[in-house]
Formats: sequence, structure tokens, C-alpha cells
Amino acid sequence: MTSSLITEQLKQLPASPGVYLIKDTEGNILYVGKATDLSQRVRSYFSPGQNLPYKLLQMVAKAHDIDFYVTNLDQEALILELNLIKQHHPPYNVRLKDDKTFPYLKISLNEEWPRAYFTRRLEEDGGRYFGPFASARSVRQTLKALKRIFPFRSCSKPIMGTDSRTCLEYHMNQCVGPCVGAVSEEEYADIIRQVILFLEGKQEVVVRELDNRMQQAAKALEFEKAAIIRDQIEAINNVIEGQRIADITSDEQDVIAFAQNRNQACVQVFFVRGGRLIGRESFTLQGTRSEEPVHIMSSFVKQFYSSAPYIPPLLLLQHPVEDQAAIEEWLQGKRAGRVRIRVPHRGNKKRLVRIVAENAAQGLQQMKLKQLAAPAALTAALKEIGKELHLPHTPSRLEGYDISNIQGKGAVGSMVVFDQGRPKPSLYRRFRIKTVEGTDDYAMLQEVLQRRFKRRGLKNNETSKTDTWAVMPDLVLIDGGKGQLNAAVSAMEEVGAKSVPVASLAKENEEVFIPQRKESIVLAATSPGLQLLQRLRDEAHRFALGYHRKVRRKQTFDSSLDAIPGIGPRRKRALLRQFGSVRGIREASVEELATARGMSQGLANKIKELL
Repeated sequence: MTSSLITEQLKQLPASPGVYLIKDTEGNILYVGKATDLSQRVRSYFSPGQNLPYKLLQMVAKAHDIDFYVTNLDQEALILELNLIKQHHPPYNVRLKDDKTFPYLKISLNEEWPRAYFTRRLEEDGGRYFGPFASARSVRQTLKALKRIFPFRSCSKPIMGTDSRTCLEYHMNQCVGPCVGAVSEEEYADIIRQVILFLEGKQEVVVRELDNRMQQAAKALEFEKAAIIRDQIEAINNVIEGQRIADITSDEQDVIAFAQNRNQACVQVFFVRGGRLIGRESFTLQGTRSEEPVHIMSSFVKQFYSSAPYIPPLLLLQHPVEDQAAIEEWLQGKRAGRVRIRVPHRGNKKRLVRIVAENAAQGLQQMKLKQLAAPAALTAALKEIGKELHLPHTPSRLEGYDISNIQGKGAVGSMVVFDQGRPKPSLYRRFRIKTVEGTDDYAMLQEVLQRRFKRRGLKNNETSKTDTWAVMPDLVLIDGGKGQLNAAVSAMEEVGAKSVPVASLAKENEEVFIPQRKESIVLAATSPGLQLLQRLRDEAHRFALGYHRKVRRKQTFDSSLDAIPGIGPRRKRALLRQFGSVRGIREASVEELATARGMSQGLANKIKELL
């Protein structure tokens, strides 16, 4: 219900551009927003019958007071909104996680002997800044890569040129030794200029200059100097080769896309300069629950470029932004040049945005895995599994099982182990199905479980500290529904493993089944217990599928060679010894195949035709 204070305030709101602040009963700022018309925009939150997202309904329910600032222009409102969000971190705004000062890489051009170093202070002091980066680690990785290529100084000592001894970096060709007077100011300034060109994505310019110097050094018989320059060129060319992903466009641009999961989103920014990807950063946005993609993209673009020392002439976005004209005008003021915002719908630029979006999705997945792997999250997940599945105690060791085959061919089974919620690949096991013919998945699963639990010697209570099979799981998880569960229980009873708890997880509705209970157990999609069981189930599937593909490839290869008259076990072994793998045999020429032990030109021709 709208408070009487807000009812009165709504009547006083002007129809002017500005920024509004919605506060709770204690005066805490819940939300900061920008509006072209304050009266119309703020009223939309409190008017009856408005179809607001759940997140904003929560915010409105807590609202008790409204404050606002009137501005002359939309651009002024935009800047004020950004500053207030950064200052107050309102819980209902979409905001960058850890919204502290971004890390930058600084070239201290205001110094006589400039350095390249990490900083969080963006100052107008004559220095050159690159960034912002997502983390301090990203800056340090960039500095490490630069140091391998360019011999600039990394120390902060005063340079007089009169030191008596050089440092280790000088002897490693990673510093030109200004401290001992081994380089002039002009020569050192040229190195710093090359570093800046490199960071701007103009590596070809640097390569051309270095190539000329290498040629001059070689003509002057300064072969050691020429070799050092040659290594520099090779290192830069390796970097250029790794940036070819963006060859589908020749513009200077930033490409932005994100992937969203409930209350957070992973945003990827690709920096394209001169048709190459010179860097990328990943950022986390919080407070994205129920937000439209347009609003999420708008919030990120405004917050990111408010702290960016450089803005390219083109932004390629996955989704459009709100108030595009105002944002473009604001960016153009910061750049002192034209800036266009585009959402491509076809062609090379669309493909590039799709690549960034795929990277964002992968980044979000990695982010979720890291959160799930946090000790507190794993402890909560294991406790929930123990409670909801009625286990005798909180589980420690979980084992997951799956079967993989194509119409019964190349059938294999997998066993994966999670200890305290974390995968233990050294304890993974795989099984070739030996006793089941056809496509009986239930029987295959039973064979795998019986072979696993027979190895422990349960009936004789045999145990060994060195025998990994001897350790019993606190829970066995089967991929499937009630039928797979019943088959597993029957198989485990036959080999004396009746006391080991077992459950199955069905993919269709993510239902959990346990013995002695007809109804399934349905856990919330956000539950840490369900997410851990899903990870276990998916890991067993991945491990089984990988082994199945390996078996199928081997079977295909063996049957193909066996079909060639004259190719027996000895010649197959000889081919594998000489060419290393099936791929090596397939890629070898007829002449090369003929050189293998026991091979002839005719057999080599037959193999080449078949493979």
C-alpha cells in the first residue's frame, strides 16, 4: 500500500528531466533512476494495475519516501544517476559487482623514464591509461606479457644513469639499463612508444619498425642485437596470431554481450582494434532478477564507460540500450568524437556478437561452478541432500553412474566420485560391458554396479587402506527414473551392498527417486542440493560419453583395417607405432604408409582409399 507521504510527493513531481531516489522507512536508498519526465516515470511505479516485475513489486512495497533532482538535460541526469549509484549501491539497481575503482594499466609519461604499472587511480597527470580491467590479475597478466616483449624498466628507483651494477632483468634482456646509462632518453622513449602502439592494437607498426632495426643491426654485424630483435618480432607475431578471432571485421570497436542467471549476469567485452581482438574482460552484474535485457545492457554500458579512459567510435551490442541518443551524446563528449551504438542483425558483425555471447555464457557457467564449489555452498548442499533423501548422516562420498551406447554397440559404463562435493578424477572408473547383448540399459547398469561392489569384498568384510574399491559411498546416484533405480537396488542386493543408499535423478523434470517411496522428491531449481546432484549426474554422463566415443573410434578403425586383405595384427601394430594414432595414419601419404614395416605400395594404396 502506498504511504501517505508518497501520495503527496507524487502530486508535487515536476514534468522535467532528472533523477529520482526511492527510500525505505529508515532513509536507505532502495533505487536510483533517471527520467525524461520525473512525474510520469515515478508515478508508473505506484499507479494501480501496473504490471511490474516481481523485483520492482518488492521495492515498491518497501518504499516510504521519494527524493529527486531536476536537471536541464538528459545527459546531466545520466551522469548524476551514475554517480549516485556508484556512491550508494542501491540494492534494486543493476550494478557492477565489487563496484570499487577499476584497475588500470598506466604508462607514466609524466616521468622522465616512464614505467608501466598497475593502478586504481585515474588521474589527469599526463599519464596514459589502458582499461578498465575486470581484475588486478588481468592487469598483471598484461604487464607480464608486455615485459616478455619490451625491455622497459619495472623498478621505481630514481634514474641517474650512474649506478655501478645492473640488475638481473638487464642480463635477461628485459630492461635496457637506464640506471647504468646503457640507453639514451630518446631510445628509451622509443621503447615506451612501441609499448603504447602495442596496447592500442597497432602491432604491425611495431613489427615493421623492429624489422628495419634488425636488418640494420645485421648489416652492421651486430648479430647479438639482431637476434634479440628477432625474438621480439616472433613474440609479437605470436600475439597477433592469437588475435585472429576478430578478422571478420576491420573496424575499431568494443563488442558487448551478456548471459543472465537469476540475480546476476556475466558480461563479456571484446576490444577490437585494427580488425583484431587485442583483449577481453569479463564482468559480473548483480541485481538483474526480472530485469529486461535492454535495461541490463543500458546499466552496464553507462557504468563501464563512466570509468573508461578510451571509447572506440563503435559499440556493437547484443541488445539495444534505453535512451540511446542521450548515451551516444554522453559518450561523444567523453571521446571528443563520433560514437555509434549498433545492434547488428546480420553479417560479420552479427557473428562477432554471437561469439562474444557464447563466451559470456561460458563465463556464467564457470561463475556458477565457482560459487557451487565454495566451501559454504558445498556444506549446505551436502546437508540438504542428507536431509531430503533421508540418509543416515550427511554424505561425504557420492558416486554417480551412467551407461552410454548406440543401439547396444560399444556399450560402456562410468563411475565418478565426488568427495565433500568436489570431483575426484583419480577415483573415476570406466567399464566395458561384457555380458549384455542388445540395448538393455537396465542390465548394463546392473552389470556395472555388480562389478563395482564385488571388488570391495563386502561379503567377507575385507578392507584395505590402499584399495580404493574398499571405500563405500554414502550415496549412489543413478541417471534415470524409477525403473533404473529398481534395477540398481536389485543388482546391489545381489552382491551384498544393500546397505549402501541409492537414488536416481530423472532428467525430464529433475525429480529424485529413492527406494521405499512411491512419490518423487522435487527440490527447488535453486536448491544447492539439487545443483550438486545435477553436477554429479552430468559428470557421470560426460565421462561415459567420452569413453564410448573412444571405444567407437577404435572399433571403427579396427573393423576398417580388418576389411583389407593382408592387414593383420602385426601390420596394424606397425602402422600405429610409426604414425602414432589413427589420425596420423589417415593423414599420412601413400609413400609414407608404404615405408611402415611389412607394408607394400599396394597395401598402402588400399589403406589410403579406405581411410
